[in-house]
Amino acid sequence: MATAFSSDGEAALRRELPAAAAPAPRGDLDAFYEMGRAAAFVRDGGFRKVALQFPDELLADAVQVAARMEAATGAEMYVLGDTTYGSCCVDEVAAEHVGAEAVLHYGPACLSPCRKLPVLHIFGQQPLDVRRCTEAFRELYPEQQSRVVVLSDVVYAHAMGELEQQLCPDYPNIIFSRLVCGDPPSPTVPGEERKFGRQFLVEAAGGLQDYAMFYVGAEGLALTSFMLTWNRCPFSSFNPVTGCGRRETLNVNRALMRRLYLVERARDAAVVGILVGTLGVAGYLTVLQHLRELLCRAGKRSYTLAVGKPNPAKLANFPEVDIFVLVACTQNSLLDSTDFYRPVVTPYELELACNPAREWTGNYFTDFRDLLPGACAHVELPPAVPAAEAVPDVSLITGNMRATHLCDPPTSQLPPSTALACRDQTRALAEISPAASFLESRSWRGLEQQLGQTPISKAVQGRRGIAIAYEDEGCEHP
Repeated sequence: MATAFSSDGEAALRRELPAAAAPAPRGDLDAFYEMGRAAAFVRDGGFRKVALQFPDELLADAVQVAARMEAATGAEMYVLGDTTYGSCCVDEVAAEHVGAEAVLHYGPACLSPCRKLPVLHIFGQQPLDVRRCTEAFRELYPEQQSRVVVLSDVVYAHAMGELEQQLCPDYPNIIFSRLVCGDPPSPTVPGEERKFGRQFLVEAAGGLQDYAMFYVGAEGLALTSFMLTWNRCPFSSFNPVTGCGRRETLNVNRALMRRLYLVERARDAAVVGILVGTLGVAGYLTVLQHLRELLCRAGKRSYTLAVGKPNPAKLANFPEVDIFVLVACTQNSLLDSTDFYRPVVTPYELELACNPAREWTGNYFTDFRDLLPGACAHVELPPAVPAAEAVPDVSLITGNMRATHLCDPPTSQLPPSTALACRDQTRALAEISPAASFLESRSWRGLEQQLGQTPISKAVQGRRGIAIAYEDEGCEHP
């Protein structure tokens, strides 16, 4: 645990970028980055300032790509050197800092809809051995009547047409998903599935649970999110880097048990920190307000924290918080918090903990927009219940009694660790939590100018040298 809060930086210096995401050969820049399609997008939109967002592994090509795009379009190109949150999300905040009118997003993407700026996704056409992938599929599904939905990482989407031509003649019940960028309208065809920026039509009478899933891509957050969401479907995958296909043996039930344990921790929590993990995904402000209202009705204190990319050292600065909830895109929501001082849950898990009307049905939602009013998984909060009529509950972790009913905000019960204090001259009583009050006092308010109070002095020569041995240290300490 000690290494989670302090380190000498050796791990960062020795970290190697994954070979799977290596940049394209220099001679293939036009094809890899689809220069023609990107230039047409800029010209047709009449954009004069465009932000180019690259992941870390593709930044080596950023200068050349920007120069070629400026020559082809006449527009100003700005390279976003670092992203506020995950590189899979479009960083509209950084783009707005330079007054960009559109964003060209390169590399892997979560395909979450954006709020303001027009976006063109250029995934980068990573190579795929279609022949080997076809052989792996036939080995995994020898029965030609198998019902299979084919999903892929976005960087291999360009090769799915060729793979479809190889498999469809022999597998009549195979379905290939299509990528959908942006926020498409609600499905109008019965059996149509639209999730994670993919859409496909399920024709079986039993629905999606009658199908198996075949994923083309390396193991990662995208595959984990798919498996948790469609946890009733057997999964197989083909890794284009290794050229191997396998049945996914990740114990989904074990992963769900871990997530349900975090739900129990959220029920026990009294102070909750809401982590802002995205500023670009549409609906993030709505879900923040929804979570605040939910926690208020559940009698829990909440504090909204914007810390950029969360890590153990950052969140350890808030020991008063019992648990954190991360509002992020579908791929970054499932944060492994085993090394963190406090657990980190998803908005759906917090709803399971605090909304008595929501029951566990076996379905899991990593997209927080599914929880909002009008969405497929929205559940209205039940009416308030008087404390005398509430059914008591026992924590499975601590063994203590706890309240699970919702209250109206004005009639919320005081938590056990609170005190009454005079709020103003009218002698009104206010609720004070020692831990929460300490957290409120830790806000940094900036430097105080104290105009007219600080005496004016001339600049003087400071020390010279480096901190380990200043030049004048030998004179002061003979």
